[in-house]
Amino acid sequence: MIRISVINRFKALFLDRRGGAAVPGGRHSVDELQIAAAALLVEAAQMDDDFDTGERSKVLELVTDRFDLNGEESLSLLAAAEERVAQASQLHGFTRVVNKSFDQAERIELLEMLWEVIYADGELHDHEASLMRRLTGLLHVPDRENTAARNRALARLGQA
Repeated sequence: MIRISVINRFKALFLDRRGGAAVPGGRHSVDELQIAAAALLVEAAQMDDDFDTGERSKVLELVTDRFDLNGEESLSLLAAAEERVAQASQLHGFTRVVNKSFDQAERIELLEMLWEVIYADGELHDHEASLMRRLTGLLHVPDRENTAARNRALARLGQA
């Protein structure tokens, strides 16, 4: 599951930037890290040119669980991520935000999330495999760690 340091970092991300207090009602505002991580998940889901309901559901499930969002917040984050992906011509902006904010273990966890999205439809397409090779390099994760992340994601999905 998520290590304590990951949870603490997520909690820190959810503090109000003006005064350091949590957002009223315990809810979190969408920030750049959440959008960057969600955008990478959306990019992975769209690589096979079919962002189907299974992949969409998986992205929503992952962002809801990982960022402790309610349904409305998750939908809002997904919409923001989809808009950013549509506007972006490169992955570097998203990976730069992730690299700046996540340590190695957290980047590996993000790769696991990406693998879950990719395999949500039960298939690995060539474009998806290519994306994961690029992201592994852009996120500075060794190939063996990416392979382990893929295997853990497949096991969680019952496909291992």
